[in-house]
Amino acid sequence: MEYKHFSHEHNLSMYQVQPGQQFRCSGCDKFCDKTIYACWQCNFFLHEHCGNATRYIRHPFHAPHHLILCPYPTYPSNCFLCNACGTTGTRFSYCCALCEVDLHVNCAFLPPKVSHKAHPHELILNLSNQTGDHNDVNQMCKICRKSLDSKHWSYECRICANYGVHTLCATTEMKMGLYQMDDGDCSDQGAPMAQQGAPMAQQAPIDGQVQVELTPEEALALLHIMGLKANVNAASYV
Repeated sequence: MEYKHFSHEHNLSMYQVQPGQQFRCSGCDKFCDKTIYACWQCNFFLHEHCGNATRYIRHPFHAPHHLILCPYPTYPSNCFLCNACGTTGTRFSYCCALCEVDLHVNCAFLPPKVSHKAHPHELILNLSNQTGDHNDVNQMCKICRKSLDSKHWSYECRICANYGVHTLCATTEMKMGLYQMDDGDCSDQGAPMAQQGAPMAQQAPIDGQVQVELTPEEALALLHIMGLKANVNAASYV
């Protein structure tokens, strides 16, 4: 069965990763396990969740604009700084080019609540870029004991005062599909659409079928991103 993803020129096939095999995801740059989408010709691999990530989301962290799934950073440095975890990224991101907001795919779908063995109470995701009422610059993550930057997201205990942890320390879990579009339809998936005419191709959502109403500014930003991609693709053939 063959699939097509908007970020890659060749068809992808599904593959079950075997014990001992290591493939790095071209979407999030983390190692893959379980089922992946693969282009063996280019050594291009995607986690199932990265391959099926929705093209547009409405995220509460950045309510004014849609966040658009970009297959590469839109900055001259070819990297971005994730507003959620504060680490850099060089692959997929949910971005608002108008406001220079960027989120790793994994960070964009962090669960609102998590439990951790290091703490008896539920931890709540804080998107406010402030660690609750503890704005002390010396606030430490209660798990790794390293500095907890108030500019980035954290998980907090609402019962215990001054208990905060890094998102990366709290969980690796994702809740895909959390942030549906305004009309409640998030079927516009970034990938695995079936290659039309391919024998035995699995029928999956066809990219671009959902109508998403972008503001004029968002549309211009998207055209800018698409223009950058076209320039990169053209340069690769010179």
